[in-house]
Order: sequence, then structure tokens, then C-alpha cells
Amino acid sequence: MFRFVQNKCEHLKKAGHRQTLCAGHTYLMLESLTLSNFPEKQCRILREMSSTRPRIWLLQKNGVSAIIKDFSSNRYLYRNTVGRFLIWREARAYRKTGHIQGVPSLYRVIDGLALATEYIPGKDLGQIKKGARFPDTFFDRLKNLVDKVHAAGVAHCDLKRKTNVILGDDNLPYIIDWGASIFSNEFRLPLMNLIYRRFIADDYMAVTKIKLHYVPNQVSEKERLRYFRRSPVETAIRRIRDMLRNALQKIA
Repeated sequence: MFRFVQNKCEHLKKAGHRQTLCAGHTYLMLESLTLSNFPEKQCRILREMSSTRPRIWLLQKNGVSAIIKDFSSNRYLYRNTVGRFLIWREARAYRKTGHIQGVPSLYRVIDGLALATEYIPGKDLGQIKKGARFPDTFFDRLKNLVDKVHAAGVAHCDLKRKTNVILGDDNLPYIIDWGASIFSNEFRLPLMNLIYRRFIADDYMAVTKIKLHYVPNQVSEKERLRYFRRSPVETAIRRIRDMLRNALQKIA
């Protein structure tokens, strides 16, 4: 893992992206962190847990900030079955996409029940009101980011939730919360591949939906037609997709 985050640091430096803290340095700071020695005094809760959702912490220690997704306080059976499975899947998504600028770094999995990832300074789109000004290239960059995620064999599946897209303090887009994501190698059979392609299309539809909300003048006619017109085959596939996505979102 340390080699992984080191490589990402070097990649970003070569690309000209400025980072206030190297992911490798952060990983070393978090290396000894366990749930039993979790420094709650140096954390604040961003989202409280529910019966099916993990607690989300912001850890700030020695000048380092990280997001911790933590199932350890959920019910025993749930956290040791669903919780461990979701942490494993989300970590897998980060490992597949972590080389991409716009996806937070995965620092480490903690005791199989929690996930430590890079903190992205900025605002999620759920905090930004309609009519707000965005950087000129923000939505083009967001679409390019989705392109790169798909090229890595991953569909996010929950981009319509505006809180999963961040306008960084550096004016760049970031995508977070990969708990509902799916992978192309899980959908190799012909019918399953159609469903996967529907999820891929939905990621792009989500970008169009966000643009319609904030910058409708930047939505092309082709995007509008694609967003509002659905064939009968697409409608049937969407129903199957909706059942799968709802199941993923409920547990993620």
C-alpha cells in the first residue's frame, strides 16, 4: 500500500498538481492506527451511524487530515458481515481508481471494519446552491474524470447524489463514496454486460443532471435528448438496474 500511494504522489507531481501533503507521509502517520487506539479526541463526526450506515469521522492529527468510514459501532452481526464486505468492495474500487486525479487516495483499511481515505478540502455539490458560479472547466473536467473511472473498469453508480461530487478548493472536481460501485469484470456475461453498460450510461446521465441543475446553458442538445428519451429496451434494463442499485445503496 505504501508503494501505491507513493506512486500516486509522483504521478500527481509530474502532472503539475500541487499537494499540501504527500499521501505516503499520511499513510506512515496512519500506519499504526487501529480501532482500539482510535484518537476520538482528534476527530469530529461528519455523519452519525445508523442501523445500516457507518459512522464517518474527520481525523485531524499532526497536521494530517483523513476521512474514516467506520462500521465498528454497528450491530455485531451486521458489521462483521455486510460491513466487512462493503469495506472490502470500496477499498477495491479505490485501488482500481486511486491513480486517477480526482479520486481520493486510499490510505488503508483498519481492522477490516473501517476505511481511511484522503480528505479533500472543498464543498460537496449538496452544499452549493442553484445559480452558484463554477470554474469554467469544472463540468468538462468532471466528465473527463468519469471517462477515466470507466476506463479503469469501474462504474460509480451513485453520482446523482450531489454530495458524492466535490468542488475542491483547487477548483477541480472530485468523486467520493465508492460504496455502491461495481466492476466491469463482474458483468462479463452478455445480459449482465448490458446492465453494466446501463450503469455506465447512468454515470454520464448523472453528470447531465448536475449540469441541468447548475449550468443548463452548458447542456448540449445531444445530452438533452439522451437524458430525456428512453427506448423500451432501456426502460426494461433500467428497472433491473434500479433494483440492483437500490439494494447497493441501502447497504452502502
